[in-house]
Amino acid sequence: MAKVITRTRALGSPGKYIQGRGEIKSLGAYLSGLGKRPLILIDPFLYEDLRGVLLEQLKEDGFETAFLEFSGEISENEIKRVTTVAKQEKCNAVVGIGGGKTIDTGKAVANNIGSPVVVVPTAASTDAPCSALSVIYTDEGVYSKVIRFGRNPDLVLVDTDIVSKAPVRLLVSGMGDALATFFEARANQDSDSANYIGTGFRRSLSGMALSRLCYDILLAQGVKAKAAVERNACTDAVEDIIEANTLLSGLGFENCGCAAAHGIHDGLTALEETHHLYHGEKVAFGTVCQLVMENRPIEEINEVLSFCRSVGLPTMLKDLRLENASKEDLMKVAKKSIAEDSTIHAEPFEVSDKMVYDAMVTADSLAKIFADAA
Repeated sequence: MAKVITRTRALGSPGKYIQGRGEIKSLGAYLSGLGKRPLILIDPFLYEDLRGVLLEQLKEDGFETAFLEFSGEISENEIKRVTTVAKQEKCNAVVGIGGGKTIDTGKAVANNIGSPVVVVPTAASTDAPCSALSVIYTDEGVYSKVIRFGRNPDLVLVDTDIVSKAPVRLLVSGMGDALATFFEARANQDSDSANYIGTGFRRSLSGMALSRLCYDILLAQGVKAKAAVERNACTDAVEDIIEANTLLSGLGFENCGCAAAHGIHDGLTALEETHHLYHGEKVAFGTVCQLVMENRPIEEINEVLSFCRSVGLPTMLKDLRLENASKEDLMKVAKKSIAEDSTIHAEPFEVSDKMVYDAMVTADSLAKIFADAA
């Protein structure tokens, strides 16, 4: 990763972040001034439920809308498909409603047509909503690259009635993604790597503080939030975790940078056995590996293992269905993890594929020891 070449600090964020129960009912009011011909891209799991409601609501508010169902994978082909529809319909705004891949597609399409973009996450499963980037995969679900944009979303609208009713596993996955935020920010601080604002700037104190706050909220509220969502309840703890997963983690990673945890996530996509896992689940395992690689104190590693165990995040190879993976397979992960453009190179030391392999198998052993002692 690029090292800081300027003393200038920068902090990027969405134009507005609005979170609360029933807020999707106010989508028309929030869209006012952004574009009267929006393309509404909706996750396939919610398409039928939301299309009819939003069509009537936005029609009453004076919008001419085009609706499109997301294909399920954010690939170059999907971005081209949606961009073509947006241009044909002469859309002047894009609204992405769904999970991380749906909203990342919405951001890419808005960039292609030069329009504002509104992001409406329907689960707190990743920190993608607030960022000025999209993570691109192949049609088969293998990590490909990151596209960075010149601006963050104009609005991130989070309806916590919808988010709290999403499957519990999605909220937990979001906690896994958010778990890496502080540790990756610290690694970038140690290596003095550039953040993701524009061409890269020095981290601001506020960015680092938000990253730490994200971790503190996870430890304090994670178990309570999971317990509430398991009963379809939306408590203050749930609201806090949604904010941590969505806003704080998003601001933290973009303003401070990613490191080994996400690099190892990208490496794990090389094995088909991991394709059933959500992004944050792989990142959680990558976080443990990062702490091992950095030779952090066992007390810190155990704190992370305890949190993961308490909410159900993977910490062992068997949790990833890789308990029988050969050394050759794990080296495939390790080699992909250290690709030239990998975030793993933000670590404050040179990282080799052997180092990644050693960290993975050691993390697995430490997690087993922790589980046996619990």
